Amino acid sequence: MSPNRTLPNDVDAEPPIPTVALVAPWPYPTWIAHRGAGRLAPENTLAAFRAGAALGWRAFECDVKLSADGVPFLLHDDTLERTTDAAGSAGDLNWADLARLDAGGWHSRLYAGEPPPSLDAIAAFCLRNGHLLNLELKPVPGDEARTGQIVAQIVRQRWGEAVRDGLSVWPLLSSFEPRTLAAAREAVPELPRALLLDKLAPDCFEIAERLDCVAVILEESLVHADLVRTLHHDGLRVLAYTVNDTERADLLLDLGLDGLISDAVDTFVPTP
Repeated sequence: MSPNRTLPNDVDAEPPIPTVALVAPWPYPTWIAHRGAGRLAPENTLAAFRAGAALGWRAFECDVKLSADGVPFLLHDDTLERTTDAAGSAGDLNWADLARLDAGGWHSRLYAGEPPPSLDAIAAFCLRNGHLLNLELKPVPGDEARTGQIVAQIVRQRWGEAVRDGLSVWPLLSSFEPRTLAAAREAVPELPRALLLDKLAPDCFEIAERLDCVAVILEESLVHADLVRTLHHDGLRVLAYTVNDTERADLLLDLGLDGLISDAVDTFVPTP
């Protein structure tokens, strides 16, 4: 597999790899709201999920890490300064202390006092409303394996019955950290996994395959037609982040992408 190949200059040239049908159906919607509706409301909060759902979005991406006492909760950064009223490492506080933080006041006065949600709270919201989830495993440095293991176990506990009854599908677990995905696979092998990539390394897709990933999620500027053909041929779904431009979105959809993660939840009309 040669993922860095460029498109041929000759528009009449035969594509180097034919598009083939992927074996398993893809259960997730094409359009995925980034960090909830992370611009309209404070990112990675229930308020952001509600804002996206009100605009018709059915699938959401969010970032999850662990508190010091092992509770999965939503936060993007390694530290607390940008999106809460606290400071320091997000992994140094127990959940009881994190749950009292203001994770909304930084965004606007309307959301002052909005707390960071636990993964349990997000699970309840998604399962109750039929929403689907892309969970980015975002460990604080040094907590890579524990994060993958514990989050995978919590996902199995919270979604297992609904999945068995055909009422939901597993969240898609994604991460930039191969160690985190490996730990999730070891803990709960049946959960679908995706490798996040912000650049293309020679062995990045081999890593995804060794981790039994079902998808890769690429920074959108990395995506081109030949790459999509190659990955689909090898059985990997292809998603892109963060797609906010309408012309770029149309192009990516024409290339056959399986999912677009977007901040522009009030611009795009999400379709299946």
